[in-house]
Amino acid sequence: MNKQTAPVKGFSKWSKQAKIEWLIAHYSAEPQSALRTIEEYWHINPDLQKIHDEFIENALTNFYLPFGVAPNFQVNGRMYALPMAIEESSVVAAASKAANFWIERGGFKAEVLQSTKIGHVHFIWNGTDKQSFTDFFHRIKTNFLSGTNHITANMRTRGGGIKDVALVDKTQVEPGYYQLELRFETCDSMGANFINSCLEECAGIFQNALMEEVALPMEDRSIQVVMCILSNYTPECLVRAEVSCPVSAIEEGSGISNQEFAEKFCRAVRIAEIEPYRAVTHNKGIMNGIDAVVLATGNDFRAVEACAHAYASRSGQYTSLTHASVENDVFKFWIEVPMSLGTVGGITRLHPMVKFAHAMLGNPNAAELMMITAAAGLAQNFSAIRSLITTGIQKGHMKMHLLNILNQLEATEDEKKTIVEYFKDKVVSHSAAVAIFCQLRGIPAEQFAKQQR
Repeated sequence: MNKQTAPVKGFSKWSKQAKIEWLIAHYSAEPQSALRTIEEYWHINPDLQKIHDEFIENALTNFYLPFGVAPNFQVNGRMYALPMAIEESSVVAAASKAANFWIERGGFKAEVLQSTKIGHVHFIWNGTDKQSFTDFFHRIKTNFLSGTNHITANMRTRGGGIKDVALVDKTQVEPGYYQLELRFETCDSMGANFINSCLEECAGIFQNALMEEVALPMEDRSIQVVMCILSNYTPECLVRAEVSCPVSAIEEGSGISNQEFAEKFCRAVRIAEIEPYRAVTHNKGIMNGIDAVVLATGNDFRAVEACAHAYASRSGQYTSLTHASVENDVFKFWIEVPMSLGTVGGITRLHPMVKFAHAMLGNPNAAELMMITAAAGLAQNFSAIRSLITTGIQKGHMKMHLLNILNQLEATEDEKKTIVEYFKDKVVSHSAAVAIFCQLRGIPAEQFAKQQR
């Protein structure tokens, strides 16, 4: 239902109650039900609700996701219970299953390979003497460090700051297009605001120095700054996680031999490496695990997603983020993925559940959180491939989805128990669940289907 006929003016300045009343009046066919739903999702503590309301503009209520835990993750010899915020039914179960499998085989080994982040001043320079322009840049390069000291002081005390500044000539792809490319170390902060502040300051430093550069003709002493912005593509902020064990120790319980399992597993990963149609779904499963931890810890899962998929395409073809091998009778499975995470800043000290998630993990620093999160992605992918090459993906997934189906059918608790027990040794499907539900209620399935339309 849509009763609105004209644009709304000044909406962001209205009170929360006025916004709700307007929304319901113009976009709800059932105003009382809509109001009840909005209010039911308010936090019982008004102070906490106020914190949530101030995260974004035009906040009306909260949108809940389940917050679960995947225990028994051994990463670099330390035990973790991973916080996971996600709505997909089988993700936490799959992560937990993989953690239990690998805890008996040495757990996950992880390391941060690099932690550099990148930002750019994108600008246009239409001068003709490129060599003089480049020479000018190198003469004033130290100005970018000294001129940003007031911004980088606190970060430098923690071991971070600007690592390097480069002039990048992109005129071969766009007339006059250049970049100042800055590399940063932001320690335990994701660093977006810090990086962007440095970039904007550097743009001003560059413009002012260029105007005063007597070695260049007057017409070459100006640039047009297009934008100053960090990049969420962070291929130099890289983490690796792996698991390995002798083939003889796999004993994964599906009925096929250890050798056949290892060979089929490696072949399945190889298919994801060479076939983009498979690689997208393969990597989506990896991100199920990664995103769930990233979201639970208050980090930017959209940035992590975008970066991971760009990295998977860096060769010119989209490919798998994970790899597997069998060498000298040792099975190895690993992931290398770029990941920019923070444990300070943003909402990490504001959102109560985010604070709880960090406390669960022992308040890790950014490097530790990167390693934990990479292990979650690897675990998720292991479980998915294990199912695909043995029982098939639907057996486990649909068992976890069964309660969603039964809740949609509005089954009673007793009906749920009976139906869950019925499917203990059977493959779940939506039609089969509806059929047994109708049987329990003594309703012809065809009649029930008509009522649902």
